Amino acid sequence: MSLNPLLLTTAFPIAGVVVILLLKAKWNNAIRWTALLTSLITFGLSLWMLSQFNSANPDLQFEINQAWFNLGGNPIGFHIGVDGISILMVLLTTFLTPLAILSTWKAVEEKVKGFMTFFLLLEVGMLGVFLSLDIVLFYIFWEFTLIPMYFLIGLWGGERRVYAAVKFFIYTMAGSVLMLAGILWIGLQYGSFDLSQLVGSGMIPASAQLWLFGAFGLAFAIKVPMFPLHSWLPDAHTEAPTAGSVILAGVLLKMGAYGFLRFNLPLFPDASVKLAPWMAGLAVVGIIYGALVAYRQKDVKKLVAYSSISHLGFVVLGIFALNPLGLQGAILQMVNHGLSTGALFLVVGMLYERRHTRLLENFGGLWKVVPLMGSLALITMLSSVGLPGLNGFVGEFSILLGAFSSEAIGSPWFAGVAALGVILAAVYLFFMFQKLFLGPVTHEENQKLKDVSAREILVLAPILLMAFWIGLYPKPFFVLMAPAVEKLTALIQSAALLAH
Repeated sequence: MSLNPLLLTTAFPIAGVVVILLLKAKWNNAIRWTALLTSLITFGLSLWMLSQFNSANPDLQFEINQAWFNLGGNPIGFHIGVDGISILMVLLTTFLTPLAILSTWKAVEEKVKGFMTFFLLLEVGMLGVFLSLDIVLFYIFWEFTLIPMYFLIGLWGGERRVYAAVKFFIYTMAGSVLMLAGILWIGLQYGSFDLSQLVGSGMIPASAQLWLFGAFGLAFAIKVPMFPLHSWLPDAHTEAPTAGSVILAGVLLKMGAYGFLRFNLPLFPDASVKLAPWMAGLAVVGIIYGALVAYRQKDVKKLVAYSSISHLGFVVLGIFALNPLGLQGAILQMVNHGLSTGALFLVVGMLYERRHTRLLENFGGLWKVVPLMGSLALITMLSSVGLPGLNGFVGEFSILLGAFSSEAIGSPWFAGVAALGVILAAVYLFFMFQKLFLGPVTHEENQKLKDVSAREILVLAPILLMAFWIGLYPKPFFVLMAPAVEKLTALIQSAALLAH
């Protein structure tokens, strides 16, 4: 176990937390560097894991399965593992965390010790979610992520931070209660909480799958968030500190989509097939709704928050296409959204540090004043729009192709309507760019703004390099996830056929 790359990657941030707790609260720079180095080493450990990962193997790798305790006579284990679906989520988490920490160098100046402690604990929770193969262990990590994120918003957020933090907590907990009921029912009814034993066993009959799909799916739909369960997200994003928004958009929202992939589809395949058109319909509504509401926002951070609702609608549409093309597009788009929207929040945070306002009406003409920031922001927005040659295009195009040919969804019109979301994304993002960077410099305060620093370039550059890499040469990413996705698709199809 000691040399297992999964265990080392997941547990190493705890070592950083211990060191930070031993440091004096006034040693802010030492605390910042400790958190940054811890997150960089964690990223290095995840790359080590990737170097040993066999991309041709569709099965779980680096598994650890240790008995933990019994619940109602049923064993619960510390069971973790990684496959082609979860490995990209692990890499996304460890990639974004050090960049988010580096972005806080000047943004977080009070209670730095507490902030970095919660941030590293949040990374542990997110990694645990993506690696857990015991559904009780998954639930523990799932709920654990609420605690550090609640405090990051509630203590270091904006003026309405307490309201946003409580709303975030209540929404997520409400869905989690039903998921817990479903988890306990499965374990007590079938004698196992282990995902490997439950998947493909035929234990869960079609008659029970629908309500279990709903119990799990509600928690995941709130986390994505899907329309109409989305209202917590704009408040959480608006009030969260910049680093919190980056991780919230980049990783935490992906936990919901990942939950559908890891649990709902393989555990409840018959229900997944039956409900696919309904889930696709809600996804398409979310795509259009999120885009239209984003266009009407006056607060630039709220605009980006509503864009997340629209973009993640594409992810859900790809998942419930239930074919390899749609599923691979959805997984890649989860990564793409984490990169593009994370970078957008970083740009917004840089502007807020300089002007202490997020209202679009207070900007204008910034390209003349901060041309390098304008150039980086333009690439970021083009990435989010889905311009060919950048990452967003590859994911959305794959999803639309998968949805267009999906037998589970049953109609190409879902893809046709969803494609309007691509056009609308260009409308609201270019509208935002125009208001921020183009035209005359309308406010005297904007004349004195400083362009991006070397540290800020260091934060944004890795994300933009990844955007170009995925956009120009996405093959390695598809190769990494293809075997696991094909295995999942075959499982769904065979289980659904048996049920009928």
